Amino acid sequence: MTAVAQITSCSTTSCAFNNGGCTAFAITVGGDTGAPSCGTFLSLDARGGLGVADAHVGACQRLECVHNTDLMCTAEAVQVGGDTAACLSYQAR
Repeated sequence: MTAVAQITSCSTTSCAFNNGGCTAFAITVGGDTGAPSCGTFLSLDARGGLGVADAHVGACQRLECVHNTDLMCTAEAVQVGGDTAACLSYQAR
């Protein structure tokens, strides 16, 4: 693996790391089988993270996803959305 998957969009506006896009340095995709979600999701009244929306997937805990190789996301791009910060790029094997 030579690159990490970039978060190209996040529509979960209730997340403290969403400030015109994901401003976390990296996220972890966790959640349950069939319902992967951003484990970095944080619901606060404040905004935080980097000054730019340039986040990546640091780790993926969804072993059943076709994009998961050695706990890393191999998708070209990842989209996160919904009230639960779902990983919209997830695809079950």
